[in-house]
Amino acid sequence: MTILHQKTHNPISCSFIEKCRKCARLAEFLDTVRIQYPAYHAKPVSAFGDLSAKLLIIGLAPGMHGANRTGRPFTGDFAGILLYQTLYKFGLASHATSVSVEDDLRLFQCRITNAVKCLPPANKPQPSEIRQCNTYLADEIADFIAHGGQGILALGNVAHQAGLMALGLKMKSFAFKHGARYHLPNGLRLYDSYHCSRYNTQTKRLTHEMFEQIIARICADLALIT
Repeated sequence: MTILHQKTHNPISCSFIEKCRKCARLAEFLDTVRIQYPAYHAKPVSAFGDLSAKLLIIGLAPGMHGANRTGRPFTGDFAGILLYQTLYKFGLASHATSVSVEDDLRLFQCRITNAVKCLPPANKPQPSEIRQCNTYLADEIADFIAHGGQGILALGNVAHQAGLMALGLKMKSFAFKHGARYHLPNGLRLYDSYHCSRYNTQTKRLTHEMFEQIIARICADLALIT
């Protein structure tokens, strides 16, 4: 099967993830969203990007009118603007914008996923939902490592904690802090950044310069394309 638009983790896992209904609250919420917005993806959202990535970027969850609408992480909403602009600036994306799964955007040496694959009400997943979805993230990270992955960028504390949980590491040993860089026991490097959400960028908690500094450091550490 030919994989188009770098959409899938692989055809089997993509289909499996998109059919998941293990979290009743999230599954029922998506049922109502599909009724209200019949043209939306409104299913769990799979990872996107290079299957042989050196860098895995983990976000929080799909946004209502972003990934939940388009079916691609950080695509079609405000949070993706800074992310894809920066990836493009450093040679990790073919374009500076991500509009839909039908565009010809490609990522180079990086891959993007979320800690929670389904849209949560009010953009706030419950701890039990993060734990339930963590099995998928653990599989993604295991596959990432198997294909030569070297570093993880966590966008926000939820993504940071989910990544550590997926790796079976104690969270107290690796506290979240913007700009932090950890060398993990399995050889991976973990980088932290504030999430590139509308709130964080408009309040200047996260500026373009701050985020570019994080990506520049990762590119230097992992010898990524620049």
